[in-house]
Amino acid sequence: MSQLRKSFFHSKVLPFTEWLFILPSLLLLALLALPILALLWRAGAAGMLLFLTQPGAVAALRLSLLTSSLSVLIAILTGTPLAFVLARRKFTGKTILELVIDLPIVLPPSVAGIALLIAFGRQGVFGSTLSSLGITLPFTTTAVILAQTFVSAPLFVRAARIGFAEIDHQIVEAAYVEGSNEWQLFRFLMFPLAGRAILSGAILAWTRAIGEFGATILFAGNLEGVTQTMPLAIYLGLERSLSIALALSTVLVFVSFLLLLVTRRLENHKDGSSS
Repeated sequence: MSQLRKSFFHSKVLPFTEWLFILPSLLLLALLALPILALLWRAGAAGMLLFLTQPGAVAALRLSLLTSSLSVLIAILTGTPLAFVLARRKFTGKTILELVIDLPIVLPPSVAGIALLIAFGRQGVFGSTLSSLGITLPFTTTAVILAQTFVSAPLFVRAARIGFAEIDHQIVEAAYVEGSNEWQLFRFLMFPLAGRAILSGAILAWTRAIGEFGATILFAGNLEGVTQTMPLAIYLGLERSLSIALALSTVLVFVSFLLLLVTRRLENHKDGSSS
């Protein structure tokens, strides 16, 4: 059996039977890679990146960077303490709370948008209360940030929670023995040790936020310079200017690739250090 494993994993030339075994995987790989390669080839061949200088593209790019960065900042500030509590404490209703936090990850984006609109719209459940305070959320830049936070923050909380949970309990107990309180434990021990997981979660959340479409268009609309992010500009570009749509799509592909590459390097560095 060991010889079979060795021949399978270390052989440079695969026999015909093994090619038959991995053929479905090659078909899947082609399905995943060919559309991206076709997009990049079409954009490069036609010089589509020049269209990034168009005012609409610049406005959408600037707004996406601003709103996605703010949504990730909100996720970090509010989600880190929540992840810490979920990872280190047991309490009644914890399972339900975790389900509520994870639910936006699996919700269709259109459902997320409708939920936000029903909750915070002018005629929504909390709309009259917000209006009495002079606050209007739908079809504003703030609505974009809320929509992006709603769909991306759970990814950050999940990653940070795993990072906190993986810290050795003996290290925590030793810190307690030395007289550390909860704040000192979190600031000087837990947060630094879970730093890579927190950074990975922030990157994943930022990638999800900058690519958000469904919840944003339903809750914030598609107003150029106000709520029109890059995904919305791409959608509108399919009708008005395919060149701008291709250029912005190429930017999103490169940004997503670089962020995922950073995340993978963090994971590999973590695996190497733990081994």
